[in-house]
Amino acid sequence: MRLRNVPGARDEIASNRFVVHDPRELKGKWKEKFGNDRPIHVEIGMGKGQFILKLAALNPDINYIGIEKFSSVLIRAVEKQEEAELPNLVFLRFDAEDIEDIFDENEVDRIYLNFSDPWPKERHAKRRLTSTRFLGRYIKFLKPEGYVAFKTDNKELFDFSLEQVKEAGWRLEEVTFDLHNSEFAEGNIMTEYEERFSAKGNPIFRLVGYPPAR
Repeated sequence: MRLRNVPGARDEIASNRFVVHDPRELKGKWKEKFGNDRPIHVEIGMGKGQFILKLAALNPDINYIGIEKFSSVLIRAVEKQEEAELPNLVFLRFDAEDIEDIFDENEVDRIYLNFSDPWPKERHAKRRLTSTRFLGRYIKFLKPEGYVAFKTDNKELFDFSLEQVKEAGWRLEEVTFDLHNSEFAEGNIMTEYEERFSAKGNPIFRLVGYPPAR
């Protein structure tokens, strides 16, 4: 995907009140950051923020952290949050490669992965956010009863993810190859990509994976 540069985006994000600028210093201290003991849900690769903003508005008793590595994309979510001013939502401009550096053991209750970069070349498979490499990272900070929820319109990536989840010893739940026409459609919140793809008639794939007992 080719990203359009947004002039001033990096500077705005660097000073914005809804963006956490020192996430490594908050490892193990995110509840202090939010000022409460409520569950913490994380979306990795949140794009322009439609999904996580709606979730945060609907669930004020849950704390949300949206992670996006591109300033020109994150700035759109920041603009929406400037209007909404949701107290239970913060953003990070951060690369998921270093996700272990910012969350401590049992600190996160749920992870959302929505329409993640498919990294189509086989040599880049380990960069996919549903690879065994990343699943191993999530285990280090996800609570034992927590889970990863993944949505995509990319069949090849979804098939790969199903294999990886099983290989990593995770338990699969709520697997569907056509989310919007399934029993799991109720309560589904769509992302910007999801709206676009489903409008074209593309089926949306979704899975929920629970980490192995530890």
